[in-house]
Amino acid sequence: MSRLLPLGACALLALSLAMLAGIAIGETRVGVDVVWQVLANQLWQAGHPLDPIDAGIIWNYRLPRTLVAAACGAGLALCGVILQALLRNPLAEPYLLGLSAGASTGAVAVGLLGLGGAALSLSGGAFLGALAAFALVLALSQASGSRSRHDNAQVILAGIAGSQLFNALTAFLITKSATAEQARGILFWLLGNLSGVRWPAVWLALPAALLGLLVCLWHRRALDAFTFGADSAASLGVPVRRTQLLLISCAALVTAVMVSIVGAIGFVGLVIPHALRLLLGPGHARLVPASALGGALFLIVADIVSRTLISGQVIPVGVVTALIGAPVFALILVSRRGRP
Repeated sequence: MSRLLPLGACALLALSLAMLAGIAIGETRVGVDVVWQVLANQLWQAGHPLDPIDAGIIWNYRLPRTLVAAACGAGLALCGVILQALLRNPLAEPYLLGLSAGASTGAVAVGLLGLGGAALSLSGGAFLGALAAFALVLALSQASGSRSRHDNAQVILAGIAGSQLFNALTAFLITKSATAEQARGILFWLLGNLSGVRWPAVWLALPAALLGLLVCLWHRRALDAFTFGADSAASLGVPVRRTQLLLISCAALVTAVMVSIVGAIGFVGLVIPHALRLLLGPGHARLVPASALGGALFLIVADIVSRTLISGQVIPVGVVTALIGAPVFALILVSRRGRP
């Protein structure tokens, strides 16, 4: 415990510095001193004389974008922790298992077709789409004739099939119902886009990420038990069905909220939990908070890269995470060669 406290302090410091960099770096460079003055004016009415344009860029654009990036990274990493524990599969994550694709289809269906009317929001449609995708993946993995519902290869293959199906449905909806301008905006959003994030998105993303963190911490011992299988968890007194339903619903809800705000961002839930599991071990008491911090830090840095990699142009942040995550995914596959 005494060794973990300095590590936690260093992680929080790194996250704070990353957030400061995310606010200061962009198309228009802003000094760190200006950032502090804007924050002091908005939070404590300090009265520093500032350029209104700089103040608007920092408070209305950069700060919400950075906060949502942190919440989205933390939430997706926690979803990866949940799915990897429940499925006993280090390759499980919302993007690979089709949750992101299903959530995208649900959000696009609500946004373009108005399904559900006023009773169903964009996030609600994304949640239903994510649940439908996960149900399809489980059904396919069971129907494939595998010996176990949690068989690694079958679940991953089912996830790929589900992702392709829901991606095709999304493309069909866009082709059939969207105007050219709508199609361009939706396709850019589907790649993972933080450019349109404002304060209302912060009040949606932060509670979702906090909910995921609290649920994971509350069920950390159950997650430890599930890493040895559902039978082992039941023998330790874990209410298996109820806990599985709660955790999967939590993962689907968090994924849906994040997808409805920023689109489908892949590999965060794969790279971060796997890397931290190698560093910290499989215990979820440490892995859960570390994954939340690591996911937040990773996506903030990826967003900074997306804004600065090409001068005068913003790359979708999902492209950056895929450029990092795809090689890591390949390394994981190679490292697991020959393992059950």
